[in-house]
Amino acid sequence: MRSSASTPQLLMIGPLLPALVERIEQAYQVHRFWELDDPQGWLRTHAERIDAIATSGVFGASAELIEALPNLQAIISFGVGYDSIAVDTAKKRGIAVTNTPGVLDNCVADTAVAILLALGRRISEADRFVRAGEWQHARFPLARSIGGKVCGIVGMGNIGRAIAKRVEAFGMTVAYHNRRRRDDVDYAYHETLEGLLEAADYAVLVVPGGSATDKLIGAEQLRALGPQGYLVNIARGSVVDEQALITALQNGTIAGAALDVFADEPRVPAELLALDNVVLTPHIGSGTHETREAMADLFFANLEGFFKQGRAVTPV
Repeated sequence: MRSSASTPQLLMIGPLLPALVERIEQAYQVHRFWELDDPQGWLRTHAERIDAIATSGVFGASAELIEALPNLQAIISFGVGYDSIAVDTAKKRGIAVTNTPGVLDNCVADTAVAILLALGRRISEADRFVRAGEWQHARFPLARSIGGKVCGIVGMGNIGRAIAKRVEAFGMTVAYHNRRRRDDVDYAYHETLEGLLEAADYAVLVVPGGSATDKLIGAEQLRALGPQGYLVNIARGSVVDEQALITALQNGTIAGAALDVFADEPRVPAELLALDNVVLTPHIGSGTHETREAMADLFFANLEGFFKQGRAVTPV
């Protein structure tokens, strides 16, 4: 850690990639908030020293914390999602907020298609079937083909388009619902979410978190998806009414679900764990070495850009 009157001081909310933390600490004075014995007491004494918050989509930055830092200039976040950051509070004070978009689009799309395939072809079930020794005395149930099915994408942004490209290679037909129709894609557009869900065999959620999408998928939407439909969520756990989903999975309202995100991570409801018609992964959408390194590079570029050039690379 380098310390001087001119060196910006960062409050790091939670642990980031070790190599990134080392890189930051070589250039800035870093205070590890999560390691403090008395965080609130520390803030009362040292809050005015903090120039920036270093955080992630997991740790966020609350309005209370932002307001407690009188000289805060920037919130630099690792990850594309920023619903855990009180952006409105920051912007009212002229505080810059950054994220790390773009570099993870293909990786997240890969994850979405991987769990979609695992769900439709019952890969997780088949794995458990073999491990339990059941293959010795029983035949595994047949799955359904992926080709020829409709993949309904909710949120046709960069990641949504990357998913569309991939599922087309498997012979799927793509349709989508967005806030508005896109002029740069030829896929079938549905003005209503329910209209898309009724048409889709697989509904893939790729929308941001936050109040605008909170419980976007509830009991009514799951009924629209129907008993032959599958839900894939790589967006945010908050986008789905988790209890409504559990009920729909238990009573056959929908056929199954593949979930990389949950409402209260890392806690996953026991009811989901008990179901066979689900694929569950621990929020690994961008979880490759290459992608996380690219995200770290962009995080640091935002930090350096803000303090050295007065302009971040990817402001929110």
